[in-house]
Amino acid sequence: MSAHAHSTARRALRVVALPLVAMALVFTGLTVTAPAAEAASPRIEKIRKAMRIAVAQKGDPYRYGAAGPNAFDCSGLIYYSYRKAGFRNVPRTSDSQAAKFRGIPKRKVRRGDFVYFHRGGDVYHVGIFAGRRAGNKYVLHAPYGSKRVSRERIWTNSWFAGSLR
Repeated sequence: MSAHAHSTARRALRVVALPLVAMALVFTGLTVTAPAAEAASPRIEKIRKAMRIAVAQKGDPYRYGAAGPNAFDCSGLIYYSYRKAGFRNVPRTSDSQAAKFRGIPKRKVRRGDFVYFHRGGDVYHVGIFAGRRAGNKYVLHAPYGSKRVSRERIWTNSWFAGSLR
């Protein structure tokens, strides 16, 4: 067989074989995934852990000045979750947290980043960015009064984002 004919035969085999392999995987329930682009850094893993810890607090009551483990105010939820995940430099109050952590553009906010709500120049509330759905942005936070730690749609445009990334 000539080199040209051999090359043509290999190409034809690929065209037929790859779809057959894909169908076989579908029918057997096996999946093939591409290798991960890059393993997450230790810092990213700590942010993910903090988010899991914060999510586990859903349903806990709000209490002014509380930083867990069974009740929280807004900044106390962040203080508790991120310190428990291994971040030792987390300040206790929302103003201090806003001043300490790097500001990022709203369009770049990712799950686990911070959402600071403000009136004028004063931060009055903080939560953890919990993701997007149907064009809305969500925050995990300890609201106020008789409310409990919950995930809620962001209700205002008067906020800015901060990150530990």
